[in-house]
Amino acid sequence: MSKLNFGMRRAKLLCQMSANERLDLIAEGLPIILESARGFWRAAESLKDSPRESEVLSGFAEEEAAKALILMDAVRCPPSLINSKMGQIIGNFYDHLARLIYAEAQSWKPMDVNDLRRYVDNQRRAHYLEGDMGEYILPNWNVARREGLLYADIEAYEDEKPSWNEPAGYRSMFPPMMPYALQTTEALSALGLFSSKGLVAVSETWGTLEFKSEESSTEARGLTRKMLERVVQEHLQSDAATNDDVDRIYNAWQIPMYNLEFKIMDVPLEELERERQALMWAEMGDY
Repeated sequence: MSKLNFGMRRAKLLCQMSANERLDLIAEGLPIILESARGFWRAAESLKDSPRESEVLSGFAEEEAAKALILMDAVRCPPSLINSKMGQIIGNFYDHLARLIYAEAQSWKPMDVNDLRRYVDNQRRAHYLEGDMGEYILPNWNVARREGLLYADIEAYEDEKPSWNEPAGYRSMFPPMMPYALQTTEALSALGLFSSKGLVAVSETWGTLEFKSEESSTEARGLTRKMLERVVQEHLQSDAATNDDVDRIYNAWQIPMYNLEFKIMDVPLEELERERQALMWAEMGDY
């Protein structure tokens, strides 16, 4: 009996397309993703008296924007590698943790891909130690923060004592700030890089170099400069584009991450205990 697989979550069909077909479908989808992120962000800004709900919607905006950035990494991947990388990229597109790390990475300043990989690996650890001497073992921060805002649920920690998580937000004295991932996505759109011609410019520029290990932020900035020169030469930018958009892409768009692993990484209890001992002795050494 054949199993039907219709409906949503079918981005893996991108894996079966030719390069031109793939770029055309991505170009069609990027403005849709961006508008979805904008809608969540506008709603988040409007809920000043409901901080928890506002933060949830801001998180949705951030994850939607991250989906656009993940697809842009598919475009930046060299043509000779894309068929082998596309399945993993689509997995990241649907994975909450991958999207959260992609979003957070837009504010990082790694020196090269190896440095960026260390940042990512640290953020995908299933558990980590908290406290001056590692007194507490806590679940992955990105996942716990997301689920803690969304769900009322029973939780337990190292002592296995059950308690209820009560979803709550925290009122800030400052106005909400647009997530970095959405800022980057808005800038890419304003510069015309979500259009079919824009994606061709991105692919042809970035596809000349694989970002695998020691490729640096300097090399990334060089390719960004070449890409932006094409934006100007081909008049890709919209009337709404500003110097801030150029600055955002030149200085903040992260090194391509198509060669990085984003799945949750289990951390053995024994490793956490060793880290805890090291923290304890380091703290005691100060006395």
